[in-house]
Amino acid sequence: MVLRVLQLSDPHLLADPRGRCRGVMALKALEQAWCQALLQLGQPPDLLLISGDLCQDESLGGYVRLRELLEAWAVPTALLCGNHDNPGLLRAALGRRVWIAPAVVPLAGWQLILLSSHRSGAVAGWLDQAQLAWLRRQLQAGEGPALVALHHPPLPIGSPELDRIALQEPERLLRPLLASPRIAGVVFGHVHQHWQGALERPGGAALPLWACPSTLAAFSAVQPCPLGHADWPGGRLLLLGADGTVTTQLLRWPPAQAA
Repeated sequence: MVLRVLQLSDPHLLADPRGRCRGVMALKALEQAWCQALLQLGQPPDLLLISGDLCQDESLGGYVRLRELLEAWAVPTALLCGNHDNPGLLRAALGRRVWIAPAVVPLAGWQLILLSSHRSGAVAGWLDQAQLAWLRRQLQAGEGPALVALHHPPLPIGSPELDRIALQEPERLLRPLLASPRIAGVVFGHVHQHWQGALERPGGAALPLWACPSTLAAFSAVQPCPLGHADWPGGRLLLLGADGTVTTQLLRWPPAQAA
């Protein structure tokens, strides 16, 4: 059995359903992302992961817009907090309906570990000691392979502008991840582009990492887009295998204005 996790990221919704961010109607772009992803997948995923920057204006209205979409889509959903988020309002609007980081999502034979790298008043990411201690407990107590998801990249991706606002002191996170044989990969958002890399483990297989494009707009790409459309919105399909491996499929579609 292969589990299918659809990752979408950085929708930057607003309280106004016709509101624009970076010149794009954010709600329409997220609606199109879901429709395009379903078209390419052929069926709903087992889980939808939206990896942060959910609400540009950090408003209750923006999270209500998201709740309305998720109620219509009717799939299990996990959410991360990004720098453009208000964790309290997010939980008020959606806390009883979805998994919100930090949390562990149980999947058949797998765990999805959600981390919150949100830091109030800051653009860069941060994980406090309490969350890192919680993570270590999950790694020790859990069974089977695990995938880790957070909003901010836990390593430089090669963009001076974006690397300044990545996760701060990432080695505090990477040390336990590299030491745990359970971790099969790390996924993140924030950078609005396709990116993939790997970190070497001492005496073991490399730890793969993947970034997800934004449903709203693309940033200047560090790596070539395998589909040849680095400026298009997109997402990523994560296939979690029964053998504990992760494979991915990059998804792209034309911008909402051109669709």
